[in-house]
Amino acid sequence: MTSHDDDQLLIAEIGPPEPPPTREPRPRPVRRARRTAAGEGVDLGSDKLYFKIGEVAQIVGVPAYVLRYWETEFKILKPQKSRAQQRVYRRRDVETLLKIKHLLYAKKFTIAGARQQLRLASDEVEMAPPASGYLATQSLSAVREALADLLACVSAEPDHGSVAADPAAYIRAMGGARALVDQSTSPQPLLERPAREAL
Repeated sequence: MTSHDDDQLLIAEIGPPEPPPTREPRPRPVRRARRTAAGEGVDLGSDKLYFKIGEVAQIVGVPAYVLRYWETEFKILKPQKSRAQQRVYRRRDVETLLKIKHLLYAKKFTIAGARQQLRLASDEVEMAPPASGYLATQSLSAVREALADLLACVSAEPDHGSVAADPAAYIRAMGGARALVDQSTSPQPLLERPAREAL
């Protein structure tokens, strides 16, 4: 099951995210939000829309009980609940948690100070990077997927799959060295060696 399928199941269970309540706009000073190069918040190593509490704990790098405690202290955090009454965090919630972690752990704010900082200038608050263990896990799973794709490509090629690892067997299977040299019969042209510069 892919992450997209997981997202669709969660959306079916809890419904699409509710739009924020409309309020009368008040004038605000122009602020520059800190964003990544892509311009869409922090890179979580996944394109999922919803995360369970265990995944969020891995991303933020704190235990799940800390996340539950932060929910009681920061009213901005309101994860939805699935039909099984499990907490389901949106990407925006994860970004808020990373901001809270940065304020509490890196900037050494108290809970009250972090709450006030988020209330006054939430867009200007820097986010802590996702936990390195989580990013390493995501990177490893991406490598595994790439290797699985590569293995599927190699094993799907019926003509050369078993002989591709043995160069002599490959040359025999291709009709000999002469057939490989002949550009019209070889499956890929041989690479030409670049000319050497005169000394």
